[in-house]
Amino acid sequence: MWFEGSPRITIDSDEIQVVGTLASPRVTDDAGEEERRVAEQARIGGFREESRAARMRIAEEAQPAFGRTVSWGAECGDSTLLFTTAGTPVMTRLRMADRKVLDTLIEAGVARSRSEALAWCVRLVAQHEADWIKELHDAMAAVQEVRNRGPRGADAGS
Repeated sequence: MWFEGSPRITIDSDEIQVVGTLASPRVTDDAGEEERRVAEQARIGGFREESRAARMRIAEEAQPAFGRTVSWGAECGDSTLLFTTAGTPVMTRLRMADRKVLDTLIEAGVARSRSEALAWCVRLVAQHEADWIKELHDAMAAVQEVRNRGPRGADAGS
């Protein structure tokens, strides 16, 4: 099998992302951090090339069945690489003040377009507010659990 243990599977309305843990490469006991990182990234790169045909075959079968893009990634030691991930367009209406923020990021060279600037903002919020976002996810899961235990509506007794 490819991975040590079961892969981590993350699903949203557009994508199924499969990320597995690879066996750590053998390095000498006195190897430095940089040498370990290079060995881990080489291990991930080797996996990516060696498994490409099989991963593509799995994705081609799964995508029509689940109606989502299947993407892949691998972890090895402290290194993680996501590949074949979906970039899904998102439509939004922004007021002038919001557009000015995005345009400032473009003018400063942080982003090349408004869509890239918006993606940068989303990543920044996710990075700095990870605990808060996790708390929101947990709260939404608790609400769904309560809904699932509640009455099913007018057709529940039929």
